[in-house]
Amino acid sequence: MSDFARRPIEPSLAFRPVSAGSPLGSADFANEKHYSVNEIAKLWALSEKTVRRIFEREPGVIQWSREETLHKRGYRTLRVPETVLHRVHRKLRKAS
Repeated sequence: MSDFARRPIEPSLAFRPVSAGSPLGSADFANEKHYSVNEIAKLWALSEKTVRRIFEREPGVIQWSREETLHKRGYRTLRVPETVLHRVHRKLRKAS
């Protein structure tokens, strides 16, 4: 395996609660696993459209997009960090 190959981070190592005022919070946040919409849809047995609606305005979700032009449609990609995934899951569990 190449030194540059991406290896998945163990969830137990990646999920460490970080205090809001911690200067290392963003560094830890960057190293944790990020889920695609498709992965979350499979995990939670929901449609991709529903997952996008749940996470599109959630703080901490990484979004990048390409604007729509006259001849090309726009695209939007979401990546959800593991801590955000757990936070939303707890929030939805409490709401039910």
